Amino acid sequence: MARFFIPKEKLDENFLVLTGENAAHAKVLRLKNGDEVTVCDAEGTDYRCTVSDVAPNQISLVVQAVCPSDSEAKVRCSVYMAFAKGDKFEHVIQKATELGAYEIVCFPSARCVSRPDEKSLKKKLERWQKIAASAAEQSRRGRIPQVIALPSYKAALARAAEAELKVCFYENEEQLTFRAAIEAAPFTTAAILTGPEGGFETEEVQQAADAGLKICTLGSRILRCETAPLCALSALMYACGEF
Repeated sequence: MARFFIPKEKLDENFLVLTGENAAHAKVLRLKNGDEVTVCDAEGTDYRCTVSDVAPNQISLVVQAVCPSDSEAKVRCSVYMAFAKGDKFEHVIQKATELGAYEIVCFPSARCVSRPDEKSLKKKLERWQKIAASAAEQSRRGRIPQVIALPSYKAALARAAEAELKVCFYENEEQLTFRAAIEAAPFTTAAILTGPEGGFETEEVQQAADAGLKICTLGSRILRCETAPLCALSALMYACGEF
């Protein structure tokens, strides 16, 4: 069933209209009268609709039912990843969205090679949010994860520390496994924090611990910066029964 996202303020409980990119997408799908589609407010509510009229620049829909999306994870997991080179963060945005991340957050750390300035970061955020929206539509998510850029490592730690389960992954940690951290206590919110290509400095790991994050290992193998957050997110979703 085709799926479209429409801002919540433009939704009605009885009738909806697809315009712009949504209408163009509907045209590609060759929707016709009577076809069933799902419209989502990007915040977790689905509108089950049928096509009532097909015009050149818009598609009219009749709402048949309004219900909570059944594709959202029970645990709200925020993925925190330090700025990375190239398009690695874009890859993480796409895959983390498919895997069920609640939001994806980027931040600078000591060993980051990529350090976008304010102007370029604004453009990147627009592109990153579109990637999240496209991945959410493709994977039939009920909401579009927000992509957020924080100004500092300190800000990332403070924000991540608000979650019930908060973990910082460090390649030199040998004692605490991610599994042990997950099983320590029940939780409904989680934050998983990973570093850039060169990993975190020792002082940064201590700062994370001081902020209340658990320092965990992801195993004996060294993972690339774009692999680690997706590995951790997948493990978390599996442990929470999402797979």
